[in-house]
Amino acid sequence: MTRVHSPFILAISASPRGFAFVLFEGPTTPFDWGVKDIRGEKKSAESVAAIEKLISEYHPSALILEEASKAESKRGPRIRALLDMIASLAEEEDMPVFRYSRSDVRETFAEQEARARPEIAEAIATQIPAFMTRLPPVRKLWMSEDPRQSLFDAAALGLTFFARAKRKKP
Repeated sequence: MTRVHSPFILAISASPRGFAFVLFEGPTTPFDWGVKDIRGEKKSAESVAAIEKLISEYHPSALILEEASKAESKRGPRIRALLDMIASLAEEEDMPVFRYSRSDVRETFAEQEARARPEIAEAIATQIPAFMTRLPPVRKLWMSEDPRQSLFDAAALGLTFFARAKRKKP
């Protein structure tokens, strides 16, 4: 089915706890964002259903995901399968899917000397003031990852998309 897409770009970061998304109007203008905590045996199916709802509500013109199929990815089999299911969902809607690896994201933020995920999150919060209050605290070795980190992972994927698109323009 061919459909008219909006100017929105939907960036999604899958996590063991569910997923996070950022719906961008432009590189510094997120329209909507959130972290969806999904538990239970059917996490992947419920995540796909929630993402399908986002797609049907906003009709984004592109979907941005992490590239987890490369050897460098440390993602587990469930997350890899989930990312593939999300990509298939977008392709059924005739929506282009762009995938970026962690190294692509690090390359995008290298100019700002941000290589680690907390540094990248700080760089994003500087670029997008609305995210400043959502910045997760510095993680200690004994602490589990703050769920808000996945929000910044999604934002980093979206900003990588915009940076690459900007480089391609003449």
